[in-house]
Amino acid sequence: MYRIGMAVVLGSLLWPAMSVAEERPNIVVILCDDLGYGDLQCYGHPHIKTPNLDRLAAEGIRFTDCYSAAPVCSPSRVGLLTGRSPNRAGVYDWIPPARQQARPDAREQVHMRQQEIAFPQLLQRAGYRTCLAGKWHCNSQFNRPKQPQPGDFGFDHWLATQNNAAPSHRNPRNYVRNGEPVGEMEGYSCQLAVDEAVKWLEDSSKDDAPFFIFLPFHEPHEPVASPPELVANYETVARTENEAEYFANVENVDRAVGSLVAALDRLGKRDNTLIIFTSDNGPETLNRYRGSHRSYGQPGPLRGMKLHTHEAGFRVVGILNWPGEVEGKGTVSVPLSSLDFFPTFCQLANADIPESLNLDGQSFLPILYEGKLEREKPLVWAYYNAINQARVAMRSGRWKVLAKLEDVPKYENVTPQRLPRVRDAKLVDFEIYDLERDPAETKNLVGDNSAITEQLCRTLEQAYRELIQDSHVWVPADKQ
Repeated sequence: MYRIGMAVVLGSLLWPAMSVAEERPNIVVILCDDLGYGDLQCYGHPHIKTPNLDRLAAEGIRFTDCYSAAPVCSPSRVGLLTGRSPNRAGVYDWIPPARQQARPDAREQVHMRQQEIAFPQLLQRAGYRTCLAGKWHCNSQFNRPKQPQPGDFGFDHWLATQNNAAPSHRNPRNYVRNGEPVGEMEGYSCQLAVDEAVKWLEDSSKDDAPFFIFLPFHEPHEPVASPPELVANYETVARTENEAEYFANVENVDRAVGSLVAALDRLGKRDNTLIIFTSDNGPETLNRYRGSHRSYGQPGPLRGMKLHTHEAGFRVVGILNWPGEVEGKGTVSVPLSSLDFFPTFCQLANADIPESLNLDGQSFLPILYEGKLEREKPLVWAYYNAINQARVAMRSGRWKVLAKLEDVPKYENVTPQRLPRVRDAKLVDFEIYDLERDPAETKNLVGDNSAITEQLCRTLEQAYRELIQDSHVWVPADKQ
C-alpha cells in the first residue's frame, strides 16, 4: 500500500534538484460550483469573457485533464480537503441539511467526521494562517455543536454557508462568520467571499507567516443571479435571458478572481503565491430540477454532465499560477486530481503528514518541474447515484475504464443493510476508452486488445474492492 509518508521523504530528497521557491509559498484554492469544462474562454467558450482567468492560465498552466474527487459537490469537497476518496469518509453524495426526523438511509448523519484529517489542519500546525470564505457543504448540521465545523478542520477564520447562497448569489443572507450568523450581505456571493479573504489578509498584514485561503464560490450553481450590466452584454449572443444570466455569472466569477489578484498585488502578497482555480464537478443539466432553469453550463468536448461517471462529470477546468516559480508553461495534459492538493501543499509547507494516512492523491510537483507524474495508484471513483449506468470509473494513464455494479440500484448513502450489496456486487459491462485519442468516450475498446482489457478490468476490480473495504458506513438512528 502506498504510504504518503514515504512519498514526502522521497519528495524532500528530490527537492534540491527542483527549481522551487526558497520560502514556503502562500496558497490559494478557488473552487467553483457546477462550472462546466467548456465554460471559460481559455477552454473554448465562444461567448463568455474571462480575461483574468485567461491571464492566469497564460502566465501559468492550463490543465486539460484535471479531475475532481467526485461528480457532485459534497464528496468532491471532502475529497479535496482530505486527499482521499470521499467514500472512505462516508460521503457518497451531496449532503442535505439535517431535519429533526431521522431518515432510514441515515443521510441526516452524513458529515466529514472529526477523525478525518484535512490538509488545512496540517498547514495550520506548520505555521500557516488559514481562511475559508464561501460554500462549506461538508456536514448536514451546519453551525451546530453535534458535528464539526470549518474551524475544527484547520481554518483560523471562516465565512461560510452550509450549501447554496440564499436566496441567490445576490445579497445572500445565510452566511455564518466564525459561528455567528451574519444576516443579509450586500453584493454577489463570489465577490463577498473575496472581500472577506482580502479583509482578513489586511487585518493580519503585519504577520509574515505564509497563508492558505480557500475560496469555494457558490457560482455558477443555481439559484443564479448576476449583475445586470454583465447580463446586458450577453443578450445579443445568448439564446434566452436565462442563458445570458448564466454567461454573466461566469464572467462575474472572473471579475472576483481579478479583484483577488489585484488585492494580492496591492498588499505585496502576489509574489510566491500559488493560485489554483478549478471546479467541484461538471455542469448542471438544464431543467433537471425545478430551480435549474439557468443551468447553461457546457461540458465542451466531453461526454456527460454533473452526476455522470463519464468525463464531464468530474473532468474540470484546472488553472495553476505561481509567479516566479511556474511561468508560461502553457497547456499540460498530464492528469491532475484535487486529491493531489493535500500531499502537494503539505510538501510545499513542510507540514508533517501522519504516515498511517492512506491518501489517494500524491504530490503533483513532478508535473511542474519534470512534466510528468508516475502514479502509485490509479484515480478511482465509485458514485452509486450516477445518472449513467456505470457506477465505478477509473483513470489509469491514458485509459478510462467504467463498469456497472450488477443488481445494485441507485444509492445516495451506504448503510449496513446496503453494504453487502455494494461490497459483493459483480463488476459487469466494462467500458474502456483511450482518452488521448478519444476524450469524448465515443469508442468502447473492450475486446480490441484482450491483454490490455484484462489488465485494466482487473486493476479496476482490485481498486474498487480495496475502496469499499475502507469506506465508512452510516448506521440509521433506529438501528443504533
